[in-house]
Amino acid sequence: MGRLLHLSRALVLAALGLGFAPLPTALQLAQDSLQVAEETLLPYAVNIHRTPTQTWTGYGIYLGKGLFITAAHVVGRGWLTWPKVVVAGVEYPTEIVREGSFESTDLTLLSVDEKLLPMRLRLRHMEVCRHQPVAGEPVVTVVPEGVVPSRVISPERIPISLRRFSTAIEDVARTGNSGSGVFDVQQRCLLGIMSRKITQARSPLSMGKNYNRDVAKYFVPAREIAAFLPPGL
Repeated sequence: MGRLLHLSRALVLAALGLGFAPLPTALQLAQDSLQVAEETLLPYAVNIHRTPTQTWTGYGIYLGKGLFITAAHVVGRGWLTWPKVVVAGVEYPTEIVREGSFESTDLTLLSVDEKLLPMRLRLRHMEVCRHQPVAGEPVVTVVPEGVVPSRVISPERIPISLRRFSTAIEDVARTGNSGSGVFDVQQRCLLGIMSRKITQARSPLSMGKNYNRDVAKYFVPAREIAAFLPPGL
């Protein structure tokens, strides 16, 4: 027993002497993953402005070939709102490629003359994830202001009456809002576009009146995005 203890100590000292670094902690790995996400995904995030500019902030994601995807309700009726894509503070006029609706598929696809875009953006192309969201899957939401980590929640956590919005994330307060991108952390592909908050009415006895509690945020999943996009993108 004494020999084994002596040998163990010797191995530890030898490892230290050789400069072996300690294994990274879970926190360090998470921070590294978030930093990589910021470096690789942040350039795809843009703002979407109506004409005249709305009082709230709308977001979108660059897909490549001059195409940007956002939530349909961010744009509204494109023929009326004349949406513009905003990259680094510069507004670019758009054309409507395809328009959904808040009540059905909450997506709208916008096109900008690719020659007008900054070269750093024109060279990029974002893949839509081929897999479907899985409960517990780590994700990040991305807007021009930053990247925020979250997780896909189980549909069982969503009120029964709202389970048609079954793809959702937690961290309602911190994550990106309408039109922001939801990305797979590992593959760094587009997993969804943020659509709406999911709320649940509560009536605590102490308050004597109803109030809404934020439960989650629903995002339009990759399979619906893929079906919405034109072939060959």
